[in-house]
Amino acid sequence: MATSTPVDLWDLYIETRNADPRILRAGALEKSSEGRQREALGRLLPQLGGSASVNRSQREDDLARSHYNGQAYSLGLSQLLYAPQAWRSYQKFSALTRQSTFEYEEARVQASIDLAERYFAVLAAEDELRLVQAELDATARNHVRTEALFAKKMARVTDVLELKARVDLLKAQAIEAANQIEIDREAIAELIGRSLEQPLKRLAAQPDFLPPQQSQEFWVETALRSNPALLAREQALDAAHAALGEAKAEHLPTLALDLSAQRSDIGYEGTATPRSDTYVASLGVQIPLYSGGSTQARVASLHAELDATQHEREALRRQVVRETRTAYLNLEASLNRVTALQFALASAERSRTATEQAFSYGVMNAVDVLNSIEMEFRAKRDLLQSQYHYITSLLVLYRWSGRLSDTDIRQVNSWLTASQPNR
Repeated sequence: MATSTPVDLWDLYIETRNADPRILRAGALEKSSEGRQREALGRLLPQLGGSASVNRSQREDDLARSHYNGQAYSLGLSQLLYAPQAWRSYQKFSALTRQSTFEYEEARVQASIDLAERYFAVLAAEDELRLVQAELDATARNHVRTEALFAKKMARVTDVLELKARVDLLKAQAIEAANQIEIDREAIAELIGRSLEQPLKRLAAQPDFLPPQQSQEFWVETALRSNPALLAREQALDAAHAALGEAKAEHLPTLALDLSAQRSDIGYEGTATPRSDTYVASLGVQIPLYSGGSTQARVASLHAELDATQHEREALRRQVVRETRTAYLNLEASLNRVTALQFALASAERSRTATEQAFSYGVMNAVDVLNSIEMEFRAKRDLLQSQYHYITSLLVLYRWSGRLSDTDIRQVNSWLTASQPNR
């Protein structure tokens, strides 16, 4: 991709999904959990084994020496009929596999939120640089005008010096803003695993922002049902219950069925015998009697781990409720703030124009001009920040409610444009 071709949020989202180490790690752990679940299931299934041997024997006694060949073949099948410990182990690993699946989803969602926040942080930094440069141009024009008025004895020297000081300060701020752009771009490069050289698509001039369509309680209830981190913690709780059951099952007997078949012409101490076929069916019971107290100690330990997991789940549940309510409130506030700042910006622009005109007539001084210019650009800056805050609050609400999907990323991406909006 050419460096002059702008990229958008969706392009970077696809790259992040395939390059973020957190997502790749979670995916690897999910595969590992699936393997361990299958391993636990295998212990519940029939175990089939066979053996074969061929030998050449020499036998000597006082009367003769003989040589002969021998062959032996066997096939065995074993099936657990009652094995509560193995069954609980399978339940534990099944829950851990479901937990890793939800943790993978949580990693993907968190990476998406991180990308969106860093993407709009870059846009905010670029806005800052553009606004500082525009404020610098406006202040520099007024500085030139003030010098001309001072030459005509129509302005004070303090006006000239104050404007000059403001020009110098804005130049320093422009340097800082340019540096912040590079820092924020590096934050995105961390996620995609490469340097970000392309320009980013920017927010359109009139994005279609809408208020939340459902109530706050709806989002909280949805989060409690669908948040992947909370669902993962619930599976961890199920796994802890199963682990406790697995430990308790060490007190219980195990019943197994064994079937075997053998063909051999090798007798006692390797002597040659007529070929014989043997078939055996047996039921075996293992009953634990005493293990030195280790089983009971393990049960007590797992009881404590289960309590800890329950407390972790409750802490996370409360966090999910708080974060969901906070995101909902931030979303509403951001939308209202965008509307209010649009009016504030229009007023600030009219105020700055009137102040500059009044200054040319000697009615106002340079400080008044500086204040009006600063107010105008602060309103522009605040408006842009509020728009970005609305978008990130919307995604964060989706994130905590467990509803963040590719469709939501595409919706936000539709608000971006390659053309430079007229701010």
